[in-house]
Amino acid sequence: MEQFAIRGGRPLCGEVAVSGAKNAALGILAAAVMSDEDVVIHNIPDVADVNILLETIAETGVTVKRQSPHDVLINGSTIRSRIVDNSFIRKMRGGYYLLGALLGRYHQAEVALPGGCVIGSRPIDQHQKGFELLGATTDTVNGFIVAEAEELNGAHIYFDTVSVGATINVMLAAVFAKGRTVMENVAREPHIVDVASCLNSMGARIKGAGTDMIRIDGVDKLHGTEYTVIPDQIEAGTFLTAAAVTRGDVTVKNVIPKHLECITSKLREMGCSVEEFDDAVRLYVNRPLKGARVKTLPYPGFPTDMQPQITVVLSTVKGSSTVTETIFENRFMYVDELKRMGADITVESNTAFVKGIQKLMGTQLSAPDLRAGAALVTAALAADGDSTVDNVHFILRGYENFADKLKSLGGQIETVFSEAEAKKFFMQVVS
Repeated sequence: MEQFAIRGGRPLCGEVAVSGAKNAALGILAAAVMSDEDVVIHNIPDVADVNILLETIAETGVTVKRQSPHDVLINGSTIRSRIVDNSFIRKMRGGYYLLGALLGRYHQAEVALPGGCVIGSRPIDQHQKGFELLGATTDTVNGFIVAEAEELNGAHIYFDTVSVGATINVMLAAVFAKGRTVMENVAREPHIVDVASCLNSMGARIKGAGTDMIRIDGVDKLHGTEYTVIPDQIEAGTFLTAAAVTRGDVTVKNVIPKHLECITSKLREMGCSVEEFDDAVRLYVNRPLKGARVKTLPYPGFPTDMQPQITVVLSTVKGSSTVTETIFENRFMYVDELKRMGADITVESNTAFVKGIQKLMGTQLSAPDLRAGAALVTAALAADGDSTVDNVHFILRGYENFADKLKSLGGQIETVFSEAEAKKFFMQVVS
């Protein structure tokens, strides 16, 4: 079984470039299916979730030409099926964006119910609510979400909860709805703005993305375009917290610093030194860090996808901290793994109470999900001694060349496939 072998105790130092945003790429690739002309997307990350979605899109008959690991051409004119099913697509969330895209373009879609990381309940009721207000019928049949409409008409949609997935999915469907659609209480994340910007470059008429109200005037068709995906905010944040927990000095390149302010402001509060440049952020630690209170909130609040990483840092700083999770109810499953490393953390309801210790200790770890898995890797890099991290397939869903990028910063980490390979690595690396 594929795993990471890690010898910790070294500060990470150097420069690392961030890949394209996975969550933006998934929505943009679904949008590309809605045009009968060539749509060329640049800066897609070469990660499992993106590759699975591209494979699934191709299985519907859509033309998919991978021009390089980070560039793809998509043309929807060759589509032959509105049924989206794939043994792998059932294990990820982003595949459901094809529901909105196909419903909008063809008024019919059947998409396998989504999976993804088991971090809590992620219902699709707000997606269905939006589709139905646009004039569609929705149902769940034999493990598929089925959506159909004779025609789609603009509507006023107020979401009961802020949902990134519902915002993108309903926005995709509304692009072809007749008249105006107004969506209120929508999510504001950077990747929502990126999906809207791509759609607008294809001829859509969307205003307000990035605010809590989006207005969409329906169009008859979308044309081809060439578009570049934004940098990945969460990957960047993960490297910044890795620098913090190892007490290192890392410059994260190819980023939009504004997108990272919800993360860097909290790291500054903890005592990290942060410098911002046009397209890079440097974080270094030159003084003792202190505890903090963290509460996850929809953007521009502190992102839930960075909650495990910041908790790892807080577990190694003097004093007491609290981390409150307001988005997903099962996002503290990694805490038991951290406690095996010596961390002093108690979880009560949706809050983790953290008492910082001087040093984590290396041990055998298992990644419970994508972001927690990455967080455990950073913990292992900071720990005294050797660690292994199992279930790295979770991590590879969202981080491109994660081990290689960490190695470029001085991290002692290797991908291994057996206990014997892990032992060989630990014998070779220098303490």
